[in-house]
Amino acid sequence: MKKSLLLFSLLLLTIAQAIAQDTPTSGKSSKASAIKLQFPTEPGWNVLKEGQQLEFKVQASGGTGTAFRYSIKQGKVDGMVFDSLGYFSWTPSYDFVDRLSGGRILQVIFEARNEKDESTSQVVDFKVEHVNRPPVVGELKPLYVRYNTQNTYTIESAAVQDEDEDPIVFVAIADGMPEGAKLSAQGEFTWKPSLTQFNRLRNKPLMVEFYVEDQPAKARTKGAFKVEVTQQDLPPTLQMIPSQKRFVYKEDATLNIKFQIYDPNGEPDIASFSFISTNTLVPASALVKNTPSQYEFIWRPGYDFVRDPLDSVAFEMTFFVLDKSNKRDERTVSITVLNAVNEGEKDQKLYNEYRASLVRAWDLMEQLKETEKDLKKKYNRARKGKKGRSLANASMGAVTGIAPVVIDEPATSKKITTIGGTTVMTIGTLEATEVIGRSTKDLVERLNYIIEKRNELQTKGDVFARKYALKSSRRRPEFLKDVDDFVAVMNLKGLVALELDANWTNKHKATDENIAKTFKDFGYESQN
Repeated sequence: MKKSLLLFSLLLLTIAQAIAQDTPTSGKSSKASAIKLQFPTEPGWNVLKEGQQLEFKVQASGGTGTAFRYSIKQGKVDGMVFDSLGYFSWTPSYDFVDRLSGGRILQVIFEARNEKDESTSQVVDFKVEHVNRPPVVGELKPLYVRYNTQNTYTIESAAVQDEDEDPIVFVAIADGMPEGAKLSAQGEFTWKPSLTQFNRLRNKPLMVEFYVEDQPAKARTKGAFKVEVTQQDLPPTLQMIPSQKRFVYKEDATLNIKFQIYDPNGEPDIASFSFISTNTLVPASALVKNTPSQYEFIWRPGYDFVRDPLDSVAFEMTFFVLDKSNKRDERTVSITVLNAVNEGEKDQKLYNEYRASLVRAWDLMEQLKETEKDLKKKYNRARKGKKGRSLANASMGAVTGIAPVVIDEPATSKKITTIGGTTVMTIGTLEATEVIGRSTKDLVERLNYIIEKRNELQTKGDVFARKYALKSSRRRPEFLKDVDDFVAVMNLKGLVALELDANWTNKHKATDENIAKTFKDFGYESQN
């Protein structure tokens, strides 16, 4: 008995081990971790100032893929660069933060996506602090003083600017001021030189230095103007604003240069002001005279100024002023015009493609509607039939030459036809049409095809009109391909069988309103 129990226990243990081996192990399922984005970890890495460059690299980890592509999903501004490998670079412009606010928070959403279309995104707040820029002092006209005269000189506001548009004041430098001279906070310099000062000035001109200070930051920039003794006939001086020697502009951009002419002998001594250009396409009318001593050069080269295959055109211009004694002053500048794409013309061409496709679809829809109405009328006539077409002549077996007699059965569409009084047949009106008249099968097939094609054209036309209603959507590369696909839908099979009139003309004009009635999402306002 004991041996039997022992054998039975061993048998149960063996079976339990076999079952345990056959049962799959319930280990942890290999589950890929979520994608994470890694940004710099040092404190204050996302705080920067205007004009300061910020660079870092974003790295993604996790997911089931190995290759990631990076992009900015939202919040990208001008000057911000973030390539597909995760390299980020941005230098905020000096006008990014309002001077009164002191700082600005910019939220940017970064996104990473792998080759298995797994993605993640993260919001980063960049704090940009305002940087106060000191005033800029340009080239100032000289002051020609006379003896025993209260000479007044006002520092022209056009030559002194603050790029942050802060209020500015002028501060005199005691060591740079001649004795008896005064400089107001508004930039007015007054001086009545003595005889000794005048004679010394005749031999050695004087440079008067001063500070321009912005408020309330009180950033300073030193400026200076030349003081000389006036003579009988001094040459005119030409001041150019901005006072730079090289200008680079794109096509269709406006180039504006201001000129101020000073003649110590007065404005009546100014004889002429003009320019010479090495490029003959610059019109003389671009030089505008405001006053005898003030001119502006206003010129906007068109999109056809730079001809293909050139990418830019460079030339020089010399502006000169002459007085009545032919004394002159001149400024020479170098101008480079870069080739640019006419976005307006390009958008108009894309809009014309968009509208022409929908006009063609709308025109075909109108023709299909008329054809459908015509086919329905023909089908209804075929169903009703005609009484005279229900007469039948038949010959059955040995029955010959017996005239038929047709008897109408009241209140029904049946007709009882007797042949020789021995053979009777019943023919329905529609059946008579099939046997004797024109077949309705062809009408039904054509009508079904017309309805099917019109519904298809309506559906795809609505999708096309809605998808490319906006100007930005028509700039996508797939737009022209979708135009071809949409036009291909309008190629009807069996045009001859459908009996569509090739000379058919639409009674209605293809106005934007009519197109919009057929295709509700037609963006006819997006052409502007």
